[in-house]
Amino acid sequence: MSFIWAIIAGLIIGAVARLILPGRQDIPIWLTIVLGIVGAVIGNALAVALGVGNTGGIDWIRHIFQVAAAAVLIALLAPAWTRRSHR
Repeated sequence: MSFIWAIIAGLIIGAVARLILPGRQDIPIWLTIVLGIVGAVIGNALAVALGVGNTGGIDWIRHIFQVAAAAVLIALLAPAWTRRSHR
């Protein structure tokens, strides 16, 4: 069941990351999910390293780190994916 939650979280985090990035990102939904999952892992690690991984209530700082990490990954990989798919 945690695998399904990882996919759902990856979809949400990846979608939010794509929304905050300017312009169009021509990447498929499966890549958005994968980058969202990787961004969530990186964001969690960063939040724990900075001591804000678990706070009272909703962990907003951790979620911001997750979305930011996913946005950086999408910003770096979307142009490469576009060049690859147009060949």
